[in-house]
Amino acid sequence: MASSKAKPMTSRQGRENQRYSSAGERLVAGIVPLSEDKTLVLLIQSTRRKGWVLPKGGWEKDEECTEAAAREAWEEAGISVHIDFDLGEIEDSRPPKPSSKEPKERSLYRFYEATVLSQEEDWPEREKRERGWFSFATAYDHLKNRPELQEALRRSAMKR
Repeated sequence: MASSKAKPMTSRQGRENQRYSSAGERLVAGIVPLSEDKTLVLLIQSTRRKGWVLPKGGWEKDEECTEAAAREAWEEAGISVHIDFDLGEIEDSRPPKPSSKEPKERSLYRFYEATVLSQEEDWPEREKRERGWFSFATAYDHLKNRPELQEALRRSAMKR
């Protein structure tokens, strides 16, 4: 599922093309990007909450879910991937932020395990994000405040 066409150097913005479930959940596509030998996973720095996360973002109306996941991997992490298999849906279990006065928009995640084919030095969000390769145990610890991301990592075939 790797694309051979030139990749854009800007990230998609806004939610006008965002997909939602029949229950009103924002549909989010994500990637568990693994090294070829499945011993390392690539995490990126979150721009909102700080800390490490898996590449993920809104699934838009003009793309398949796998395309959205691969697009997010490129925009956020600067990687081209081969999607290996579907890790299934994961419900959002995070509580709303205590400082938020508005009800939290719930998300429904669909993650895919993927093999990283290439990692570029220049990518759309390079000025906003760091990225790093981690073992399962270290990555799982970095994701301790994000149970939905820990679940995606657990479902992957990454070597423990």
